[in-house]
Amino acid sequence: MDFPRLEIRNSESEDQPFYFVLRSQNNGEVILTSEMYTTKSDCENGIESVKNNASDIENYERKTSKNGEPYFVLKAANGEIIGRSEMYSSEVNRDNGIKAVQRDGAQVETELAV
Repeated sequence: MDFPRLEIRNSESEDQPFYFVLRSQNNGEVILTSEMYTTKSDCENGIESVKNNASDIENYERKTSKNGEPYFVLKAANGEIIGRSEMYSSEVNRDNGIKAVQRDGAQVETELAV
């Protein structure tokens, strides 16, 4: 893969059938998963929010799960959560995940993967 990609996907939920994932340009792994959306249009707005907010380090909140695993959330300027990372084995790996979203988030191509 030579470019990062945002994929719109269908969920199993009838009430919120759409979400998206951001794949890394380096290895194609999912580095961010969005919240659930009720419409495809809302999902596309979430994608635009990633593009607009990913580069600003202030929009990332570093967290730790109940199991002690580090992860992060990307927030919009208004504080709403745009997406969450996977669980990482270390804080260093989590911080590298943040750097990957910063790098890839603003330059992605969108693809319908449903």
